[in-house]
Amino acid sequence: MKHQTRDELDAGLAHIQASPSDGGRLEMLVRRPRTDEREVLEAGRLDLEAGLVGDKWRNSGHGRDSAEHLDMQLTLMNARVAALVAGSRERWPLAGDQLYVDLDLGHENLPPGIRLQLGEALIEVTAVPHTGCRKFSARFGKDATHFVNSKQGRQLNLRGINARVVEPGTIRVGDIARKSQP
Repeated sequence: MKHQTRDELDAGLAHIQASPSDGGRLEMLVRRPRTDEREVLEAGRLDLEAGLVGDKWRNSGHGRDSAEHLDMQLTLMNARVAALVAGSRERWPLAGDQLYVDLDLGHENLPPGIRLQLGEALIEVTAVPHTGCRKFSARFGKDATHFVNSKQGRQLNLRGINARVVEPGTIRVGDIARKSQP
């Protein structure tokens, strides 16, 4: 698989920045039952304790009982970023996120504490940073990792954001994520 060059990634930035600030569509839902396994779902249940039911989040080794770990129940990635770095839609799940939304995930638009209504569920953006890791670099290239972790990439949360479940419920691909104040 050919990875995007930094110039190609930079050329896609304007399209990413045109993401809706509210009312973005859930484009893909992915459950990770075990390390390096992905299940693309049409619908899933978000739970206060389990996060996305059936996902390995609880067993990911982040100190299960800590508040920080609870603040990492869910990861959201901008679908436009996923399309840019991964190429084909079939490769999006390799990023390792659960929710791929067409939504501006930037810190200015979605600061920690803001809530999103998504289907029947309500989730809250947390302050725990989500950054590109070694696996992300291996799957999408060093340029993609530098792109998402650049100063601008971090401001726009191009690698994504962490969230926790506030109200459980079913979510479906096609659901619209709407901002909701606590």
